[in-house]
Amino acid sequence: MLDRCFKLKENGVTVKSEALAGLTTFAAMAYILAVNPAILSNAGMPVPALITVTALAAAIGCFLMAALTNFPIAQAPGMGTNSYFAFVICIGAGLSWQTALSLTFWNGVLFLLLSVTGLRKRLAEALPNGIKVGIQCGIGFFIAFLGLKSVGIVVGNDATLVTIGDLKSPVSLLVLGGVALMTFLTLKRVAGALLITILSVTLVGLFITINGEAITTVPDGLFSLPSGIGETFFKLDLLYPLTHFTEIADVLLTLLILDLFDSIGTLVGLSRRAKLVNADGSMPKMGRALTADSIATITGALLGTSTTTSYIESAAGIESGGRTGLTSVTTGICFLIALFLTPIILVVPAAATAPALVMVGIFMAQGLKELNFDDLGEVAPAFITMLMIPLTFSITEGIGLGLTLFTVIMLLSGRARSVPLLSHIITLVFIIYYAFK
Repeated sequence: MLDRCFKLKENGVTVKSEALAGLTTFAAMAYILAVNPAILSNAGMPVPALITVTALAAAIGCFLMAALTNFPIAQAPGMGTNSYFAFVICIGAGLSWQTALSLTFWNGVLFLLLSVTGLRKRLAEALPNGIKVGIQCGIGFFIAFLGLKSVGIVVGNDATLVTIGDLKSPVSLLVLGGVALMTFLTLKRVAGALLITILSVTLVGLFITINGEAITTVPDGLFSLPSGIGETFFKLDLLYPLTHFTEIADVLLTLLILDLFDSIGTLVGLSRRAKLVNADGSMPKMGRALTADSIATITGALLGTSTTTSYIESAAGIESGGRTGLTSVTTGICFLIALFLTPIILVVPAAATAPALVMVGIFMAQGLKELNFDDLGEVAPAFITMLMIPLTFSITEGIGLGLTLFTVIMLLSGRARSVPLLSHIITLVFIIYYAFK
């Protein structure tokens, strides 16, 4: 039955390999169960309900992606957009979280219309090959940077912005050892190399202490009962954006642009790495994937959370061999189980997930070999895209700057007609976006 549903044999995978991949993806993104409620609570939302809502929104998003596309891509409330929700829309603009949920809902509705009509798919296909490679590699650098930053191997510095941390610290040594173990297991083609390393580092962390505290803390209990969602479910101020459109138009437009190109960029980068693209580089079922993304956002807003989107941490499961929707279904089931095992799930320290994020970055950077280095018109925009994604902490900014540079180069070199009209339109939208930002 599973083979018929997910075409396992056709994709050269097994139930075991897909389950391991799903567990790996979950281990890499389980942090959202703690981080999303912490961020959204700044908008005045109740933390207990948010923990439950985050898990439910993630599970539904994963199931939608599996059902509509059979892709190994997980979804959950997105990082970045949740900060925009809390700090810009609610605190900065002074709007209530109920209104912010309404903006998220209508954002999802608009995206669903764009997806059903095929416009979002055409937007993704309008991106030139160099930009697509830049997105894949940029996401890889971004993921690896986040992993190193989360454990203090890379730290902030007033003079140089970032610098090396304390490599002699137990956490740094544990992470570097984890990267070595993960690389070794991957070279030996051990199934579930990433998950094995995550669990191993978590276990070792129980016996290494810093200032009297173990890196991996022992939970107070094993089980927990999920909180109700009555305080957030369907509490959005549904009609506010319609009756106050002129007041919130700029906020909604920014939310649209951020969500649109973050989701497209993530899907393009992950699909390329998972080899889910056609010979011409286009992504089959892109329209369905974006539809799943849109419906997940609408559902999440009704439950009571910010934009739900595809997760770059899905790359961890993809590198573990995940190739079908069974991977994302497994991840979704893990989120549901987490509602009752939250104390155990939150035990996994950053030191355990950091090696996986670094390894994923290494894998995704292999897309560089697909660039035509003899064509500077392709290499320069790709370089700017992959550079700006980690430096600006935004896939959208990387795409915008890279695509703008590409279009200008094509205009100056007399090759403007070789660029699809839609690419010119997207570039113009980004120029307007930057002009009024």
